[in-house]
Amino acid sequence: MCSVTTTTESSRRAWAGLAVLCVVALLASLELTVTHLALPAIDADLRPSGTQLLWIVDVYAFLLAGSMLALGAVGDRIGRRRLLMIGAGAYGLLSVVAAYAPSAETLIAARALLGVAGATLMPSTLSLTATMFRDARQRAVAVGIVIASVSGGTAIGPLVGGALLERFWWGSVFLLGVPVMVLILALGPVLLPEHRTTAAPRIDGVSVLLSLGAVLPLVWGLKEIAVDGAGWAAAGAVAGGLVVGTVFVVRQQGLADPVVDVRLFRDPAFSVAVATLAIGIFVLWGANYYLAQYLQLVQDLSPLRAGLWTAPSAFGVIAGSLLAPRLVRRVRPGIVIGAGLTVSAAGFVLLTQLTATSSLGLLVAGSVTVSAGLGPMMALATDQVVGAAPPERAGAAAALSSMAPQLGGALGIAVLGSVVAAVFRGAGTGEDTLGAAVAAAEDLPAGGAGAALAAAREAFTDGIVVAATVSAVLAAVLAISVVALSARRDTVVPRADPWESA
Repeated sequence: MCSVTTTTESSRRAWAGLAVLCVVALLASLELTVTHLALPAIDADLRPSGTQLLWIVDVYAFLLAGSMLALGAVGDRIGRRRLLMIGAGAYGLLSVVAAYAPSAETLIAARALLGVAGATLMPSTLSLTATMFRDARQRAVAVGIVIASVSGGTAIGPLVGGALLERFWWGSVFLLGVPVMVLILALGPVLLPEHRTTAAPRIDGVSVLLSLGAVLPLVWGLKEIAVDGAGWAAAGAVAGGLVVGTVFVVRQQGLADPVVDVRLFRDPAFSVAVATLAIGIFVLWGANYYLAQYLQLVQDLSPLRAGLWTAPSAFGVIAGSLLAPRLVRRVRPGIVIGAGLTVSAAGFVLLTQLTATSSLGLLVAGSVTVSAGLGPMMALATDQVVGAAPPERAGAAAALSSMAPQLGGALGIAVLGSVVAAVFRGAGTGEDTLGAAVAAAEDLPAGGAGAALAAAREAFTDGIVVAATVSAVLAAVLAISVVALSARRDTVVPRADPWESA
């Protein structure tokens, strides 16, 4: 552990403020995982359609990613601490709305607005951390602590969510944000400094609307195609999203202060690094989504036991990300990332062997292998994104490195979740979701219920096998691309371990 020699009041205040920000970071990642375990209970209570069930999970991440760049610019203008306070208050109120939502539509709307409020949290957290710690060595350690808090939230999310669902109703997982937001509102003005940029760029509202207008119809269309086939509405949504996305890109090229500097993508190294972040989290979040349901609805585990069985995969990410900085002292970062992605692909191959009656050891082995292989990517790809950009565009590159995994993860839940749903419905179960099939089986005679339930669980597992196969192929292709590019150009200069120098 680092030794902090500065004992001034301002330094003590900075470290106390960091503790508050770490709680924010932990909550931001925890909220992305606890919802997965609540899905069976939400399904049984609110009876959403298969598409609505996916929106309940991923609309939060979509709006989080879509709003992050714009709200980051707002924070530059009005102040990062003020933005954090406003976002914290909104987040707390919306958490209560989500917890007591009477319908699937209300819950989706609340989750969407929670995503917008959540987009104020991480950008403000990282910016305030950099502001509070001027010393480069202490700042490196502080940022490392924040990132560790994010990983910690991912690790404990299933455990906390499982414990709550054992004792309370599904809405309790959303109330986790309320005491944290109260803490921020109480301690933030005392411990956190205000920070704003005097010459902040103008916020282009049209670009913000275009970005959302491109992402949301595109993803909705892809989900509808996966679940119900290529109907006119779904195909039109995909086409419309692509058209709006094209308009967005063209507009960014003509703006003096673009929301996204698309010129950065002319560098192949930068493009591959962003794709690595997006696709890596795409397959990881997709796996988290369907494996959480597999444990509860196929293996018939309680929420708490399901959380305990998913926790090892989160620690796999932590182990892989901690090992990566030491490996790049001897091996090029691109090779480390490529090797990790290859390991991850092998983990998905293990998951293709799942059946409705498989040992849980197989699931743990596969999921831990997947997450440990993706850990180096999560630790090093962000450095590649920033390192590939010229100094004057480093801020835009950093913003993209934050947005890419959020958007990729949300797409992973949408697309891979839809793949599982499509296979499930194609098996002729007569229900949109496995949760609905389990509920319907309860009304059948004992003999018929057992056969219907076994068939539904096998159909859902078949969907997981298809999704895991797709993920294995994506991880393998990405590994080859990263290694091939690394052979020509390595965009990252290995950095010293901040814990060793501190």
